[in-house]
Amino acid sequence: MPYEKNKQQAFQAAQQGYEQAVDAKKEIIVSSSGYGKDIKHLQQEVGEAKMQIENALENASEHQRAQLLQFQQDLQSIEAEMNEDI
Repeated sequence: MPYEKNKQQAFQAAQQGYEQAVDAKKEIIVSSSGYGKDIKHLQQEVGEAKMQIENALENASEHQRAQLLQFQQDLQSIEAEMNEDI
């Protein structure tokens, strides 16, 4: 049972990290004076989310794996968009 609990906790951490990265992206206002700081924060959130997703993928169920892979794709899109703006 501890294995199942750890698997669920890893998935939840990855999901939370993903949501924080998405929230950070939504908070960016290109014309604001804090744009550079916002981008740096977004980069940090995306990096942390990617690490959490990688950890969760190691022992994810099939359903969790599909969601985690979607999270990864979404984060890659955010990164690509972020790199275009820099």
